[in-house]
Amino acid sequence: MIDLPKPVKLAWGIRRERRSLWSRNAVKGVSVRGERRKRDGRNEWRLWDPNRSKVAASVLKTKRDASALLPEAASTCLYLGASSGGTVSHIHDNVCGAGNHHGGQVVAVDISPRMMRDLVKLAERRQGLVPVLADARNPLAVAPYIRGKADWLHQDLSIGDQAETFVRMTSAFLKEGGAALLSLKAASERWMEGGDDARFEHTKSIIEDCQHLELLEVIDISVFEEQHAVFHCVRI
Repeated sequence: MIDLPKPVKLAWGIRRERRSLWSRNAVKGVSVRGERRKRDGRNEWRLWDPNRSKVAASVLKTKRDASALLPEAASTCLYLGASSGGTVSHIHDNVCGAGNHHGGQVVAVDISPRMMRDLVKLAERRQGLVPVLADARNPLAVAPYIRGKADWLHQDLSIGDQAETFVRMTSAFLKEGGAALLSLKAASERWMEGGDDARFEHTKSIIEDCQHLELLEVIDISVFEEQHAVFHCVRI
């Protein structure tokens, strides 16, 4: 008999099994995007696909401690550019849990009314998830919905000033010691000579020049998402 490797716990509700990630399902029996589910005793786990989630991709591709990329249970989290809520749901699994027994909060911001309909539907079954229809670049539009400074922030916006927005929003909302991820799509940035590498270097310089963030790692996730990198920072 072959002994299968034991799952590696990365956070309360996130674990890695070989090359796959799983989150502990806060709504048993329900998939969000048709993902595979499996039972383990009384718990149900949902497959977290790195091809459809830049956070999952960064967790699998980081050269540092993968658990540092994830929020802890009961955290306050701000997700800028939440889309239809696929990744948000996995973060919620870990931060809030079933019935939000952890007392966490995940504020999910998106400017699209169509995406917001999906997020509102998702939130109906997931206590602690707060959908916000707003411009994710505007701190004043987001501030009324978050209960305090964020322990964890992720930005995934297809706009031309991604790095500048990231610096502004982390300054407004991220607490000292909090983790922040910027999922940057090079093609969305303004054209500059040198192509994708130049855009990534430009973003790196903007982050390193700001006074409140320390850049820990630039994670290449191009194997899952072309022209993408994730910038992992901590508030200092």
